[in-house]
Amino acid sequence: MMDLPLHCEIVMLAGEDTTSWIVYNRLAAVFGPFPALVEKHMPRQALIRTRMRKLGIARTLSQVAFVFLVRPWLRRGGARRIAEISRKHGLEAAAPAAHYIRHIGSVNSEACKEALKIIAPKVVVVNGTRIIKGDVLKSTPAVFLNIHQGITPQYRGSHGSYWALYNNDAENCGVTVHVVDEGIDTGGVVARADANPTPDDSFVTYPYLQTAAALPALVEAIKAVLAGTLEVKPVEGPSAVWYHPGFFQYIRGRWRGVR
Repeated sequence: MMDLPLHCEIVMLAGEDTTSWIVYNRLAAVFGPFPALVEKHMPRQALIRTRMRKLGIARTLSQVAFVFLVRPWLRRGGARRIAEISRKHGLEAAAPAAHYIRHIGSVNSEACKEALKIIAPKVVVVNGTRIIKGDVLKSTPAVFLNIHQGITPQYRGSHGSYWALYNNDAENCGVTVHVVDEGIDTGGVVARADANPTPDDSFVTYPYLQTAAALPALVEAIKAVLAGTLEVKPVEGPSAVWYHPGFFQYIRGRWRGVR
């Protein structure tokens, strides 16, 4: 476990996955290395139970079938396209040096709150974590910023670009940089950007396009926070929360050309 630095301007709350490291590496290249507080993934069984309570058994089992039967196939087929996107946009997915990382059980733990108090950042960058509770958001005066993989508020939740295409709503196929509040992607908007997928893209490559599109806006947002000039727009328009597609839902979309 690393010794936490005092008064570092930036800290990251992250899930331990590829997009988190892509975001970290781009920001570190601009602002210099900074600490990352990395939470453990929620146990799969606990996640499934939570989904069952929210969405029902049939819908959840269909999502599980998609995750285990479809997504691995898409990943194998999308590996070359992901590498192409990464080269084009300079996306670096290697994990940062271990001494910049502190593992925490959850972003909502006492350990996380204590770490934020010790570091005393001005900006907390959030990527790939569970929903952050109010007491954590209030544990520091820092601004919490998140890259949301969709256009809010129309496509809150998961896989916003996929659902925009599924709904024949290509103009909302994009990404949002927003301030984090206690809701599910309900915070004020800092910037939006288009994902611009090609016919070679699919469910597994959209997040790389979205992250690449959002990184310049995130860098500018952090600079604005540090300079005290950040502008935040209110969230307006129809609102909905989206989850993983189900197995047959994905097949129906695939027949319509939504990959």
